[in-house]
Amino acid sequence: MATILPVSSILMVTGFGLSLIGLCGILMHRHLLRIIIGFALFGTGLHIVMVATGYVTGGTAPIIDRALGPAEAGRAIDPIPSALVVTAIVIGFAVTAIMLAYAVRLHSARKTFDIGAFTESKW
Repeated sequence: MATILPVSSILMVTGFGLSLIGLCGILMHRHLLRIIIGFALFGTGLHIVMVATGYVTGGTAPIIDRALGPAEAGRAIDPIPSALVVTAIVIGFAVTAIMLAYAVRLHSARKTFDIGAFTESKW
């Protein structure tokens, strides 16, 4: 007999896996665009983990009506993590766009994306 894993457990493993891949991309690469992709993967993994924390197996929308009475409110899905994730996605998109703009600007100055070329920065 096969044991079925809950969706929240699968989402947690997937989210932490993506975060780990992103962290490895940030720490192990010297190419600026690969580092930016690592940041994006890290953020996406954390978004999936935050959605998984608010998921309830067999849950429903948190609207009290005929389908979900006050006595059954315990099986409602928490909407706060989802709202926070939507906000975090927008902020992450803006941060990624700014990082890409800086990368393009640095490439136009040094003609390379290797971070070793940027050690001689003038302040």
